[in-house]
Amino acid sequence: MHEVNILLVEDDEIDVKAVKRALLELKIANPLMRATDGIDALEKLRGENGNERLARPYMILLDLNMPRMGGLEFLDELRNDPDLQRSIVFVMTTSAAEEDRFRAYDKNVAGYLVKDGPVRSFIDAFTMLEHYWRVVEFPD
Repeated sequence: MHEVNILLVEDDEIDVKAVKRALLELKIANPLMRATDGIDALEKLRGENGNERLARPYMILLDLNMPRMGGLEFLDELRNDPDLQRSIVFVMTTSAAEEDRFRAYDKNVAGYLVKDGPVRSFIDAFTMLEHYWRVVEFPD
């Protein structure tokens, strides 16, 4: 089994710290790369603009509400790129709006998680995600 890289696409520093705290508390040592918005994430996934290309297998944790390029726009770009279209994406957002959830699932996300409390929701999410990446076969 390969180590799964995690790309966190999140502009909020508090949420980034909560994710890091949850990973530490759960003793999950998978490599974590952060992108601050969709444009930054695409550059890291493609190895553009001076970024080293994120090694496979990887999983993307995506916020929806970000500057420059939000999560739904990012998903459009990702799914239209033949090299990235099979990427596994979990949305982690504060938006409980049904419309956002439907739009994300229409873009083939693996799951939609609503952030409801800083650290506890991330601990619950990463407990589930760790089980997921241990049993699921990732695309090459």
